[in-house]
Amino acid sequence: MTPRESIELRADADRDLDEILTPDALEFVAALAREFERRRQELLQARIDRRERLASGQESLRFLDETESVRSSDWSVAPAPEPLRQRWVEITGPTDRKLVINALNSGADGFMADFEDANSPSWRNMVRGHANLRDAIERRITYEASDDRHYELVDEPATLLVRPRGWHLPERHLLVDGEVVSGSLFDFGMYFFHCAPLLLAHDAGPYFYLPKMESHLEARLWNDVFTFAQDAVGMEQGTIKATVLIETLPAAFEMDEILYELREHSAGLNAGRWDYIFSAIKCFRDDPSKVLPDRGDVTMTVPFMHAYTELLVATCHRRGAHAMGGMAAQIPSRTDEEASAKALESVREDKRREVQQGYDGTWVAHPDTVPAAREVFEEGLKGRPNQLERQRDDVTVTAAQLLALQDTPGEITEQGLRTDVNVGFQYVSFWLGGHGAAAINSLMEDAATAEISRSQIWQWVHHGVTLPDGRTIDAELVRRILDEETAKIRDAVSEEVWEAGRPDETREIFESMALADELVEFLTLPAYEYLD
Repeated sequence: MTPRESIELRADADRDLDEILTPDALEFVAALAREFERRRQELLQARIDRRERLASGQESLRFLDETESVRSSDWSVAPAPEPLRQRWVEITGPTDRKLVINALNSGADGFMADFEDANSPSWRNMVRGHANLRDAIERRITYEASDDRHYELVDEPATLLVRPRGWHLPERHLLVDGEVVSGSLFDFGMYFFHCAPLLLAHDAGPYFYLPKMESHLEARLWNDVFTFAQDAVGMEQGTIKATVLIETLPAAFEMDEILYELREHSAGLNAGRWDYIFSAIKCFRDDPSKVLPDRGDVTMTVPFMHAYTELLVATCHRRGAHAMGGMAAQIPSRTDEEASAKALESVREDKRREVQQGYDGTWVAHPDTVPAAREVFEEGLKGRPNQLERQRDDVTVTAAQLLALQDTPGEITEQGLRTDVNVGFQYVSFWLGGHGAAAINSLMEDAATAEISRSQIWQWVHHGVTLPDGRTIDAELVRRILDEETAKIRDAVSEEVWEAGRPDETREIFESMALADELVEFLTLPAYEYLD
């Protein structure tokens, strides 16, 4: 092979993975890389260039003048296929074998199998995840637990959707022509190659969630990937459907344009609330007027979050696209009835707000919350599969409203700082141990948790924020609290569990991200180097 025709696997031989890493599958991913890698790199550079312009004041976030005709003209996305007409409740989670079965059996309308924020991207996790999804589609997935419990699929499991990694993430174990492959293209390519024909045989299709995009040009790239893939296997154009997570502040200004770029392949938009908060912090990292309070105070009803969720529904329904609500991360207790009832009522309250806003469905993180969320949507929609007909003509959202972080009520407290330190440290530890979704303080947390935690700490230190008692949040205070919180965590677990969590490396990663001179764009990029 010449250097321009090489495919190199940089992973230890593992016969268990051979069924996924077939020569034909690798060739398909390589074809995607050769066709689209240059554009991916250009778009990532465009992110950097815009960030620099924003930081220097040369540009501000705005609705684009050059795409005004898209926003003002009359057009619609293609109709949803039958399996995606009703999406009252979708459950999300990693591609672990047991969890895949539980999610598909949960009673939710859909299951978003996550190769991104709810997944720790070790090589074995990624490749075994594809095998698990293939086995689930073929209805032959089973799991035998250590307590002799047997898991298998019910007769009518949830509709499967898949979230590949974002455009910024690499898959360093596969090189094509000497270049590391995009994690997005690897995840999409492997799933599409192995599973798209199987899905069509089961009256479904290759359905996706697309994360972390910052512009409609990034959506255009995904659309071109879909067209290329469908042509490559002789599949009818438009068979692929994708829901885009609006989880970056720049993307909120381009919702119409993102739907337009994907209109033949669009399945709507989702309000990715936690990463949206993280993105807002990043966009205004150097603006002291936009420092956010404790994470618990940044709810969906604060001005800038309310504006974003209202605009998302109005945009989607104007274009005939589903609007999917945000994550309910609560984990009901199976031993404390009062705590469980409180958690479920919190879920219901969140979902009632979404129904009132016009959302067609929502997300949950735990099977025990599916009935509560489902009950709210079934009652609120009066049994209808969606409320696409409900036009939100009353909604008018300005750029100033989307950017109004300064109007967020709340305080910056020591307890808020301790929570960021504690939860952020625990999540990184779980992630290094191979678990991308972690139950922490009765909430199901994913990578966005650590991102909010470390970016809030960075922001507070960077701007010398003072606590109500007059103390300044500085590196010394953060390190002292980190000492205290990690001691509590260590006391609460066995020595074996503590060591399995790689505490020294966890602290190294978390502290370096929270206290760096410059805010690192994504924690998961440097942390990826710590995984096998």
